[in-house]
Amino acid sequence: MNEMYKQIHIYLKMEEEIPFDEFEKYYKKVIAYFNEKADQFDEETLWKALFISENVMSNAEGRSKEVKGQKAKKYLKMSQRLTLWAQNFAARLGNMGYNEEQMNERFEKMFEDDVMEE
Repeated sequence: MNEMYKQIHIYLKMEEEIPFDEFEKYYKKVIAYFNEKADQFDEETLWKALFISENVMSNAEGRSKEVKGQKAKKYLKMSQRLTLWAQNFAARLGNMGYNEEQMNERFEKMFEDDVMEE
C-alpha cells in the first residue's frame, strides 16, 4: 500500500498527464490489491486506500470526458469501479466514528504529505 500511496503522490505532483497505458497499469495494480486485501485494511491503510481511490477515480472521470471511443469507456469504467471502493472505505471510516468534515480535513493533510521522507 505504501508504494501505491507514494506513487499517487508522484502522479499528483507531475505537470503532465501520464499516458493511458501507465494509468491503466497503476489502476489494475490498485484494484488487484484492493480485491485481495481490502477486508484486512487497518485504519491507516483505509485512509490511504480512500485517498488513492478518490484521486484515481476523479482523474479517470475527467479523462473520460476528454477522450473519445474505447479509452473514454475504459476511463469511465475505472472511475465507476473506484467509486464503489471509495464508498466502501469511506463507510468503514464512518463506522470508526469519522464524520465527513473530519474526512475532508484528513484528506487535505494527505495532499500535503511529503511521502518521499517516509
